[in-house]
Amino acid sequence: MEGLLHFLLAKIILVALASSFVYCYDPSPLQDYCVATNETNGVYVNGKFCKDPKCVTTNDFYTSGLNVPGNTSIGPGSKITVVDVERMPGLNTLGVDIARYDFAPGGLDPPHTHPRGSQIFLVMKGKLFVGFVSSNEYNYTLFTKVLYPGDVFVFPKGLIHFHANFGKTNAVVISAAGSQEPGRIIIGDAVFGSKPLIDPKVLAKAFALDLNKVKYLQAVFS
Repeated sequence: MEGLLHFLLAKIILVALASSFVYCYDPSPLQDYCVATNETNGVYVNGKFCKDPKCVTTNDFYTSGLNVPGNTSIGPGSKITVVDVERMPGLNTLGVDIARYDFAPGGLDPPHTHPRGSQIFLVMKGKLFVGFVSSNEYNYTLFTKVLYPGDVFVFPKGLIHFHANFGKTNAVVISAAGSQEPGRIIIGDAVFGSKPLIDPKVLAKAFALDLNKVKYLQAVFS
């Protein structure tokens, strides 16, 4: 009987640990805050040293500038202005970030993923076409929506998604993510512009493309 109880107890502990590993992400800090600092002593959390709590000020939790439009004249016609730990040191360990997205008419943010956090959009201006693709477990289903000012849309963590301005005027979005550093993997850059490049024969077979087309894409993205 005692052996059975030990077995059941061990099983419960394993299940609890497994659950912790599954659901633990950007875990809650064990202190009120850990304001990032460039100093190289003290507590080290999330890749940053923590500022001495006695030296923390209101400005560590403040920034401005998201009212300033980003330059959309280069690249794909979009610009992301991110408020990260470098810009607001008080964000460190809090598990959130915020950004402004500007889109010129016809501009887009190409298909990409955020491996460490879900993302939510609030459209402030313009007309935006957005969407994401589910995983293979849900048959790679495409979900799309045309958004207008005041509309909100959420992109689940890790799924490929995109945003495109199909309107005739500029579009502006305020975005938030469930991680202080959600990460960003642009699909085209990762597949065809990796360093070093993936063997073109692998990509040609994987995407059923002519070898010369793969080499052309690698030249474009790299």
